[in-house]
Amino acid sequence: MMVSKLAQNLRGSEIIKIAGEINELKRQGQNIANLTIGDFDSNIYPIPDELKQGIVDAYHANQTNYPPADGVLSLRESVSGFITSEYHLDYKPNQILISGGSRPLIYATYLALVDPGEKVVFPAPSWNNNHYCDLLTAEATIVQTSPENNFMPTADEIRPHLKGAVMLALCSPLNPTGTMFTKKALEEICDLVIEENKSRSADEKPLYVLYDQIYSQLTFGVHKHYDPVSLRPELKDYVVFIDGSSKCFAATGVRVGWGFGPAEIINNMKAIVGHMGAWAPKAEQVAMASFLKDRPSVTNYLDALKERIQASLQALYNGFMALKGEGFSVDAIEPMGAIYLTVKIDYTGKTTPDGNLIKNSADVNFYLIKEAGCALVPFSAFGTDDDLTWFRASVGACALEEIQQMIPRIKTALAKL
Repeated sequence: MMVSKLAQNLRGSEIIKIAGEINELKRQGQNIANLTIGDFDSNIYPIPDELKQGIVDAYHANQTNYPPADGVLSLRESVSGFITSEYHLDYKPNQILISGGSRPLIYATYLALVDPGEKVVFPAPSWNNNHYCDLLTAEATIVQTSPENNFMPTADEIRPHLKGAVMLALCSPLNPTGTMFTKKALEEICDLVIEENKSRSADEKPLYVLYDQIYSQLTFGVHKHYDPVSLRPELKDYVVFIDGSSKCFAATGVRVGWGFGPAEIINNMKAIVGHMGAWAPKAEQVAMASFLKDRPSVTNYLDALKERIQASLQALYNGFMALKGEGFSVDAIEPMGAIYLTVKIDYTGKTTPDGNLIKNSADVNFYLIKEAGCALVPFSAFGTDDDLTWFRASVGACALEEIQQMIPRIKTALAKL
């Protein structure tokens, strides 16, 4: 069959490939601690009871027809209040767009701001920006980051690439690393964007910032979330925020995301999302509108969720640091935010007990799946080179006990190499 060049050349998801391997082993009866998927096991982390009941009530009230293209007004009003309360940002309902999760909003931002062949700058590792550039036939300009800066891009790393770019895609807390911008680091990047836009003529497209803060409510310890507009209000006309309920309320399947930014851009994005039909279900929108206004329930849920997620991340971090202390060639970056831990497992060049050479991070991962019942995602799935031996570990689909039991299995497997 003849298909489009896009269909022929679009790269598949490495995470889906890993998931296929896990599912096959599970069918064989093996117990696998699945740290691959950026999701929650809803039996471990159910959505808030108040939200669940609100969804049921909305269906009983027959809220099952098409929602407005930009989202139910009561939800956009609730999101406006939530943004003001949580981030001290002022965005009116007409500057807010509701969608079926945050993914359509990211794609709509690309479609609204980037023409084919135009330059988009983003760091590696990062989630899916390379694939969105493929979908648009945009010029992907990848900024390689380093563990010394917690894999967060710095102003010095970004600066050489901004000339001629139309979008800078950033995320904090970052998927896949769970690390975050410091205030100073983000201020320096904001100043770069301001400087770049001042250098452009009135007939040139400005440099926009896509700022994905879907994990902003999940931060730990002394680590604090920062955003470009709070730090530099003059950037408000150039920043599109990506946010939503999926991560902060463990509601990935509820499919209610929200983006906000300049009204003209949001209005154009509304048309794009509408043509995709990527609306959030109306009943879920109605329920979310009510839930966001229930501040005590929101706060109580977030506090409990953060405590449990942090405990799992900390247990995983402590386990890897203990292995490092015993001389194993592993490392980890302390938990900062999101549901991810960044871990290093540097065993390329080693040989498995059955004589196979471990050539890259994918080989390390599949060895651990089979020998330790532990599945991670190599950073190569997020745009880095295959020889980088760092991995994303996601704790949302594993109980704390599973994580604690997994560490000795990893130790035994690595000792065999």
